[in-house]
Amino acid sequence: MERPRIGVIGGSGIYDLPGLQDLREERIDTPWGEPSDALRFGRVGETEAVFLPRHGRGHRLSPSDIDYRANVDALKRAGCTDVIAVSACGSYREELAPGTFVLVDQFVDRTTRRAHSFFGAGCVAHVPFAHPVSSNLQRRLAEAARAEAIEAVTGGVYVCMEGPQFSTLAESLSYKAQGYDVIGMTAMPEAKLVREAEMGYALVAMVTDFDCWRPDHDHVGVAQVLAVAHANADRAARLIARFLRDLPTRREPCAAGADRALDTAIMTAPAQRDPELMRKLDAVAGRVLTRRT
Repeated sequence: MERPRIGVIGGSGIYDLPGLQDLREERIDTPWGEPSDALRFGRVGETEAVFLPRHGRGHRLSPSDIDYRANVDALKRAGCTDVIAVSACGSYREELAPGTFVLVDQFVDRTTRRAHSFFGAGCVAHVPFAHPVSSNLQRRLAEAARAEAIEAVTGGVYVCMEGPQFSTLAESLSYKAQGYDVIGMTAMPEAKLVREAEMGYALVAMVTDFDCWRPDHDHVGVAQVLAVAHANADRAARLIARFLRDLPTRREPCAAGADRALDTAIMTAPAQRDPELMRKLDAVAGRVLTRRT
């Protein structure tokens, strides 16, 4: 098995990853567009890591303006085998109070403006996505949280809205009634694209608010979200650092099959594939597109 190299995507309030040793920075060009920022390469213990702030340093990009394909492609080109993402979110459960970390394992996609796949006309692919989170990564994040005495709940459904506006009360009540646990604006299509790129994915959802369903919490504001996100930043950094430090030196097989997601996914016959799209897919799907049948 190959050595793991972990891509770390930081969300609101997480624009750096303290503790990286042998630090270097590099801008990586992609055929899909410009990533959110330069990638920061380093290591924690024996584990190599590549950090990318999802919104760019200084929070330049709204959730709808992030080029998710460029971000994921850049991490793949950087040699990442897996991705750990950190994201601010609202809560639909009393027990998931602001400050709680939720290691979600399911997603509901309600976004409308984003490119959701690397594939399309000229090369059609259908990737299995029933289990979007790599359970081995989720388990090791839970172990790291316990080791650092950080409150983290394992399991939950994250509904991803388009934004950038926060929910209406009707939306918030509807999502709560459907049994969703948290809401955010950035996990989709990020998790889908990571799966298409054959990397494992796990998300640390940091609860910053109760959305607006709660009678004494009838609106959400940027100041409130950022205050909790910044307060969580140190714990998030400790969690990720511990996860990286304790990770085995050999990549563990993904029970969800993330590392071989494209084995039977591509439908288009080689003779019918668009050469321009093939060139763009060199990093994401080069492992399987070199096959002649």
